[in-house]
Amino acid sequence: MALCPGLLDAGENIKALSTCLGHSDPGFTLRTYTHLLPSGEARARAAMDGLYVVAA
Repeated sequence: MALCPGLLDAGENIKALSTCLGHSDPGFTLRTYTHLLPSGEARARAAMDGLYVVAA
């Protein structure tokens, strides 16, 4: 479904996407479309970097 990549790229959460697609289990949606989340690692790294800000 072409809608999924656009919604995931826009930051839509898996639970909302699962409901939109009619999936009863958000885990199924995540397992099916997780490969469409390429920026997840970059977001996680940025979040971790923010935790370790060096005080000047």
